[in-house]
Amino acid sequence: MPDFSLEMETGGLVAGVDEAGRGPLAGPVVAAAVLFLEPCPPELAELLDDSKKLSPAARERAALAIRDFPGLRWAVGAASAKEIGLVNILRATHLAMARAVRRLGMVPDLALVDGNQPPPLPCPVRCVVKGDGQSLSIAAASILAKTTRDAAMARLDRRHPAYGFARHQGYPTAPHRAALLALGPCVHHRRGFGPVDAARAAPSLSASIR
Repeated sequence: MPDFSLEMETGGLVAGVDEAGRGPLAGPVVAAAVLFLEPCPPELAELLDDSKKLSPAARERAALAIRDFPGLRWAVGAASAKEIGLVNILRATHLAMARAVRRLGMVPDLALVDGNQPPPLPCPVRCVVKGDGQSLSIAAASILAKTTRDAAMARLDRRHPAYGFARHQGYPTAPHRAALLALGPCVHHRRGFGPVDAARAAPSLSASIR
């Protein structure tokens, strides 16, 4: 389970940063930054973990508790499918992370970033592989990023229901791939991703939703 040891050993204002949505074929990549201004209380810490290990209901409960806790600052940032197609997914992820950190309203002394690729942030960066399972700040960021992105994909599903975005969040599931081949990509599919580019080049049954 994550704890507060990385934040405590660093000292100062430490933000946790994580993303959701690097692997999907559609939708934005979303990042979140969480900066605890005081130690995380036990009742909140019990709710926090790597977002992938939590059920959707548990993620929503944790996200609500994070937003309601007055002893922290949090912010989210995103990069659109269009931006991903222009600059590639890694650079778009870093762009989303930078946007999230800048929206905190204060510059952290350090950002603990999940993964092994340091983004260009307005503060020093320490990468932590599998950090969402080690740091409470990163775990909180992973939960906010995931729940924010899932909500965004649910909104896209209402606009483009034929793709089933609310069910698979844009990931390359078999039903999503089948819909992509049958219908062609919509504006929220990511250029530069193999299945999307292949579907764009192939004839589709309908072009009305592009």
